[in-house]
Amino acid sequence: MNAKKNSPAEALMLDNQLCFALYSANLALNKLYRRLLAPLNLTYPQYLVMLVLWEKDDVTVSDIGERLFLDSATLTPLLKRLESAGLITRQRSRQDERQVAVTLSDAGRQLQQQAADIPHAVGCAAKCDSGTLLALKQQLEFLRQQLQRA
Repeated sequence: MNAKKNSPAEALMLDNQLCFALYSANLALNKLYRRLLAPLNLTYPQYLVMLVLWEKDDVTVSDIGERLFLDSATLTPLLKRLESAGLITRQRSRQDERQVAVTLSDAGRQLQQQAADIPHAVGCAAKCDSGTLLALKQQLEFLRQQLQRA
């Protein structure tokens, strides 16, 4: 690592922590998404599931978990709430009884149109051009990959 070595006191200052910068930015982002998703009656984790399904419908629970880096114990309650809201259906796969297939309902498909402006609204709130946001996203993905390998 090429970073300058800080004194022990400097190394432990809150404002010098990468984790705190990520954490506090995540809090601000979640607050924004809470406001944007309220009219859709979705939480942020539910929105992420819906994004996966809008991209590719009729996928397994394990496929969704892999895309979102979530285990089935976390994902199952989210899917139950989405199913109760009438946005998805879950059923055992005909090919493999151990797998549960998740598909969008008509209401889930229609919700995609209501959500279409959310990415733009987030970009506007960030007050960054699309190139800056893309570069930041790529840096965060790289960081995630490196941390997963550690």
